[in-house]
Amino acid sequence: MRAPVFWNEAGFIAYLLLPLSWCYALAGKIRRLFCTPEKLSVPVICVGNITAGGAGKTPVALHVGALLKDAGFNAFFLSRGYGGKLSGPVLVDEKIHSAKDVGDEPLLLCRKLPTIVAKDRLAGARCAIEKGADIIVMDDGLQNPSIEKTLSLLVIDGSIGFGNRFLIPAGPLREPVWQAINRVDALIVINPNEDRSIGGMKRLFSAITQPVNADFIKDKRWFAFCGIAYPHKFLNTLHNLRAHVLGSQSFVDHHPYTIHEIDTLRKKAALLGAELITTSKDMVRIPEALRTGVHVLHIELLIDNQQAFCDFILAKIKAS
Repeated sequence: MRAPVFWNEAGFIAYLLLPLSWCYALAGKIRRLFCTPEKLSVPVICVGNITAGGAGKTPVALHVGALLKDAGFNAFFLSRGYGGKLSGPVLVDEKIHSAKDVGDEPLLLCRKLPTIVAKDRLAGARCAIEKGADIIVMDDGLQNPSIEKTLSLLVIDGSIGFGNRFLIPAGPLREPVWQAINRVDALIVINPNEDRSIGGMKRLFSAITQPVNADFIKDKRWFAFCGIAYPHKFLNTLHNLRAHVLGSQSFVDHHPYTIHEIDTLRKKAALLGAELITTSKDMVRIPEALRTGVHVLHIELLIDNQQAFCDFILAKIKAS
């Protein structure tokens, strides 16, 4: 889905949908009430958010995974595989699985560490342990009560914040802000905006996302397209790089691209004398045979005071 405009402000539509938000909140409370989290034999780090998409949790999960690998752990990623048809548990293999099978994010995760996709996260975690995981990094799952977390990290995009602070569907929140902050161990604010107040957090880390090897963008004409929750973020990044973006088109988040759509995008770009560019998350949703000539802007996460972040993570694991 694409984030509705009314999620940014408490207007008429948002208030009209509030009764449904109360039902959503009640369903969450009932789920937590009747579910006892299971403590696993290995530490579990959860990287989650409280907004519906677009917070940047996958780049943080990749960053944490790399940190653990460097520290000598045999870490596995665990994902629900949103958008994929396989219920799992399944070990993701980019050579045989597509985004239609396992979702787009697991295809990015599996390039760095072994990745298990499972609709039932507890079953997925058990599968990871059976395959040799000595630590698990959950990409999303902060609201999932089935697994006891050793460490929970709440990721927030500082440029977007919490929107109108209403729960789905009246707003973007999966749970109340205060509730999530009370449950997690630390908060990571990506691209922090000094005008936004988080407040009341024990540990807070700031981070930025930045393009990787983006020199190829200069002095070329581009037609940009993406299917992410907040398309303007991608376009803003291109503009900040002084890319000559002559046209653009956005799709809904996790959109699976068809042959016809890619052909249409190529024609639009050709009419402008431009080349196609998209995000890494979008690229894995394009059939491999259609990727020729489509450029990707890769990004990486940089955490302020990386050593303190590393020490914090490892200390939590050691204390578990």
